[in-house]
Amino acid sequence: MSDSEIRGESEEAEAPLPLVAPANDLPLGAPIGWLRLGWADLRKAPLASLSYGVGLVVFSYLITYLVLSTGNHVMLFSLLTGFVLVGPVLAFSLYDISCQISKGKTPTLGHCALQSRKHLGNELLFAVVLILILLVWARAASMIHVFFPTDGNPTLGQFAAFLGVGSAVGALFAGFVFAVSAFSLPMMMDRKVDVVTAMITSVNAVLRNKGAMAVWATLIVGLTLLGFATAFVGLAVLMPLIGHATWHGYRETIRSDVFPEVDSV
Repeated sequence: MSDSEIRGESEEAEAPLPLVAPANDLPLGAPIGWLRLGWADLRKAPLASLSYGVGLVVFSYLITYLVLSTGNHVMLFSLLTGFVLVGPVLAFSLYDISCQISKGKTPTLGHCALQSRKHLGNELLFAVVLILILLVWARAASMIHVFFPTDGNPTLGQFAAFLGVGSAVGALFAGFVFAVSAFSLPMMMDRKVDVVTAMITSVNAVLRNKGAMAVWATLIVGLTLLGFATAFVGLAVLMPLIGHATWHGYRETIRSDVFPEVDSV
């Protein structure tokens, strides 16, 4: 091999990785297919998947009990904050289950635990970002009360202005959280990327596929509300379903092969 060929291979090997992984264009109904694939994964690994779902239901009942028995809303905020920190770690288990199935392996909880521990740094950093967004969101919500009508007999127009401003601000924050988290977590589990790259990639993919991602967000909200309507019991199945479907959404949307694959445990 000539010196020029060796230099060419060396330069190619040292080429810097892109800041954003490219995204595919999705059809409007793509999220329906993700749910079908997610359901298939859940049926192939019911024990591992439902372990996550049951844990979420138990946690939901714990929050409800503590709030109703103490009336301490500060405790509710603390518990929810803690769940935001733990949530990404638990979600990694669902992505890993689907990943193991796609590779023809039998999913095990031990493998999921090892994968979560391997990515603990990125998971916690991502959770901290969400906590910061949550705190800014809470501050913005408190400032919105400036628009709350203080008259003795407020008019319908005054209430409409208050609700309109509040809904607009809430939708802005919710949309941002959805955009940064739609595909970032499964990407960090699958590829050697940092949190910033994963989040920017996720935002880019959402902006590129606004229609399909609007359908996906609507499905997530609808399934979550359905779980609440069943007194949290339905969350035992619906949350793992959403987690598995998210993995398949990531695989269909993000062309992540430009980044090195995470070494298997």
